[in-house]
Amino acid sequence: MKRLFYIFIISSFYILSSCSGVKNLSKPDIAIPENYGGINSLDSLTIADIGWWEFYGDKDLCEIIRKVLDNNKGLQMAAQRIEQAQYLYKVDKSKLLPELSFRLPWNHETNNYYKELDLIDPEIGVKATISWEVDLFGALRWTKKKSESQYIATVEDERAMRMVLVAETASAYFRLVALDNELEIVKSTMETRKEGVRLAKLRFDGGLTSETVYQQAQVQYATAAALIPNLEYNIKVVENQLLLLMGDLPDQKIKRSRELKDNSLPSRIPLGIPSSLLERRPDIKSYEDKLQVAVANVGYTYAKRFPSLNIELTGGLEDNDFKNLFRSPFSYVAENFVAPLVDFGKRKNTYKAAIAAYNEARLAYENKVLEAFNEVDNAITKYSSARLAVERDSELLEAASKYQELTWKQYRGGTINYIDVLDAQRRYLEARIARMNAIRDEHLALIQLYKALGGGWTLEPRIDIIDLETN
Repeated sequence: MKRLFYIFIISSFYILSSCSGVKNLSKPDIAIPENYGGINSLDSLTIADIGWWEFYGDKDLCEIIRKVLDNNKGLQMAAQRIEQAQYLYKVDKSKLLPELSFRLPWNHETNNYYKELDLIDPEIGVKATISWEVDLFGALRWTKKKSESQYIATVEDERAMRMVLVAETASAYFRLVALDNELEIVKSTMETRKEGVRLAKLRFDGGLTSETVYQQAQVQYATAAALIPNLEYNIKVVENQLLLLMGDLPDQKIKRSRELKDNSLPSRIPLGIPSSLLERRPDIKSYEDKLQVAVANVGYTYAKRFPSLNIELTGGLEDNDFKNLFRSPFSYVAENFVAPLVDFGKRKNTYKAAIAAYNEARLAYENKVLEAFNEVDNAITKYSSARLAVERDSELLEAASKYQELTWKQYRGGTINYIDVLDAQRRYLEARIARMNAIRDEHLALIQLYKALGGGWTLEPRIDIIDLETN
């Protein structure tokens, strides 16, 4: 009879393990475009393959990024989540193995049952127990697979956060430098307009012009001066944003470049092959790993619908006193085979809920892929538009500069009114600021394209890291 029982267990295991409950799950439907934004790209390389320490040539920016990656609190929390998931994976992995426990029982039991003599039953022992849950239908293996995928997903989440932090840091840095440059433009304009006010007053005092011209010059000077407080406030806000990313307190000086240039930006950017985007972006890979978590959960809930088998072996010494303890061997063997009979659909519905959760994860993964290609397409368009805007604003600045020079000469020659000079100065200031902002936007667009293609998460090689394998 016992032999037939084991034959039933083994045959059931092979029959049911061949039907894991996950083979009928719908696979993700991923449509990969043939090109990026209508651009046929056959490049084997992409800018995303370049490490951030090489992609960003600014020395001060690279130093800030290093501080962010070393000290950012959000990134440190992500590292702790990785460590937590790693330990939980080890826990679930160990569940496949037997567990050994050790006990030193001692008790003194006295029973006084009705109409019976007192019964004294002391116990002293030394016992070791091996307990093992036999993974008949793969429930423990699916649990291990689930925690393994969760661990890998946390690794990819940390890489994705690193990618976002690098982009946020670079964007804030270039906005800060652009604000510095804009502030310098306004201050230099104020010096020019201050001289204009002085000359207007001399001409007014000499009776050469009316007071209106002098007041117009003062209005232009005050208009430029009114821009400074808001610029200084914005500079402070962006500085604090960078300090927060670096894990520092506010009111600290940030070393940065003095000028924002556009002559270092590439005119042609290698985009790579669209199909490789899924491998380069850690946020997409995280969604894929979370999909594997959902698959493992389906397999686990399916396996839990079938019987479980637990085996326990206990051996040691047991007696009612210490005198004969080492001459009293003890052993105990137990098998616990539990098969669900009636649970009113609890396990079945749990399994169906797991399938629904898988479908949700599958759709989330598909949507993430669509979002990624959408981000790349938008970033390509934005960068192309930003480069064109720099060209147009450069032309506008050149024209505004000539316009200012001509109006000043004509005013001194007495052919035009001073209001025309003021209009030319205003347009020149606006053109200088517009070109600076266009250069800033060009840098920001390139940063977003680099991030959209999956760049910025790789680790920088540090010279202070010792390779233990070669030493």
